[in-house]
Amino acid sequence: MRVLIIHQNFPGQFRHVAQEWAQRPGWQVVAIGRDTAPGLPQLPGLQLIRYKPHRGVKPDQHPYLRKMEEAVLHGQAVARVLLDLKRQGFTPDVILAHPGWGETLYAKDVFPDTRLVHFAEWFYNASGADIGFDPEFPASFDDRARIRSWNALHLLNLENCDAAVSPTQWQKAQHPKAYLDKITVAHEGIDTENLGPDPSAWIKLPSGQVLKAGDPVITYVARNLEPYRGFHSFMRALPQIQAEHKHCHTVIVGGDEVSYGSRPKGGPHKTWREALLAEVGGRLDPARTHFVGKLPYADYKKVLQVSAAHVYLTYPFVLSWSMLEAMASGCLVIGSDTAPVREVLRDGEDGLLVDFTGNHEIAEKTVQAISEPLRFASIRGNATAGVQAKFSRNQGLRCFEASL
Repeated sequence: MRVLIIHQNFPGQFRHVAQEWAQRPGWQVVAIGRDTAPGLPQLPGLQLIRYKPHRGVKPDQHPYLRKMEEAVLHGQAVARVLLDLKRQGFTPDVILAHPGWGETLYAKDVFPDTRLVHFAEWFYNASGADIGFDPEFPASFDDRARIRSWNALHLLNLENCDAAVSPTQWQKAQHPKAYLDKITVAHEGIDTENLGPDPSAWIKLPSGQVLKAGDPVITYVARNLEPYRGFHSFMRALPQIQAEHKHCHTVIVGGDEVSYGSRPKGGPHKTWREALLAEVGGRLDPARTHFVGKLPYADYKKVLQVSAAHVYLTYPFVLSWSMLEAMASGCLVIGSDTAPVREVLRDGEDGLLVDFTGNHEIAEKTVQAISEPLRFASIRGNATAGVQAKFSRNQGLRCFEASL
């Protein structure tokens, strides 16, 4: 079996399947990623080829078309790699790819008879999902027009592929009805085998403070601290939480860049952390508020294991691995009552739901969670069992293999 895996940030969502297939007898796995991709530790059965677009997007390009020009440049660069592979005698039986940056635009032109399976992560809609969801950041006509133009790439991707996988029913449902028959729901899985509660877990913060499992610890995790993941709602709830519980500590994991949306506008602040601290920082106890930035995975896992209440807020958008990892670790997740969260978390059974913008409700349920841990013990247990049963690596592997 010859498998070609394409992902700009390889391995991305394909980490588990790439590791498994590369070690499988009789399988040859070739991967393509950008020159900036993290890659994987050396595996004997895996070859990683890196590419780089020959130029950037022209500065005078129409803003609606910048993503499309960038996609064409990525597609061209990958096509050159594919042509080289073909000349060397490599023809894949299947291509598994994340097409979100344009890498597979011309894959079928090089390998017309190869099955092309796309990772259908997201399709933008001008209403009903993330765009215009947050009343604090209303969408303009320009926003909606830009989004419609961006979808040209995703429509080409849907047309070009033979099949697609989408991590959740919610994410699949965002795609046009004409293509839904092509898409199978298959979550890639998380490392449930190495996640779980640990009553002996502890972390040492940069301040020297040691926090242990069983302490009143509130956790918040996002790749970057920004409104798409409810950072503003969480920070606005935090003063009330600290006022009502005098001994709790809050550990906030995430960077200051922007994964989705944009940076703060119309003010002096370059990051959302700066903006929210300027707004509510005067009402926070700095000795109990810990920004730890981005953490190595082993340290991040310990943060989840010491958590008494894990707040996960998101727009109606892509569901984060961190929410599933928190549930698998035995966290009591206080999640936003938005579609992607509701698909996994059942209120009162394996977590608690709150209004995304309900700062008071977020605070009240968080204080309850850290004040009465025994009351919510069964919910934490249900969360761990449910995620470990439905979102394991082996489950993800089986689902992905069914689409090949």
